[in-house]
Amino acid sequence: MIDWDRVKELRSEVGAEDFAEVVDIFLEEVDEVIEKLQSNTSTATLAEDMHFLKGSSLNLGFASFSGLCRDGETSAASGHPEDVNLGNVFKSYAESKSVFLEQLKNL
Repeated sequence: MIDWDRVKELRSEVGAEDFAEVVDIFLEEVDEVIEKLQSNTSTATLAEDMHFLKGSSLNLGFASFSGLCRDGETSAASGHPEDVNLGNVFKSYAESKSVFLEQLKNL
């Protein structure tokens, strides 16, 4: 679910103090896009939103969530937004975020 090697690598790259800020910004930005997707049924920007979520989450080690977003981006970009299971995307993010925040204190 979480690529902890990537998390440790990023933390090492930016330093512990800046890492906390990176995490805060990541969660804030991803939460905003998730909320937008939950409240807006338009598929006009779905591929773009999935692309953003994929890249952001991969950067912070949310491997499973990033994979779902990649698949969603592919479906939406190829003209099949109805194939994107946003329920699974939302669930994966919530679970990944919970595990991440719980285990982060052990790093």
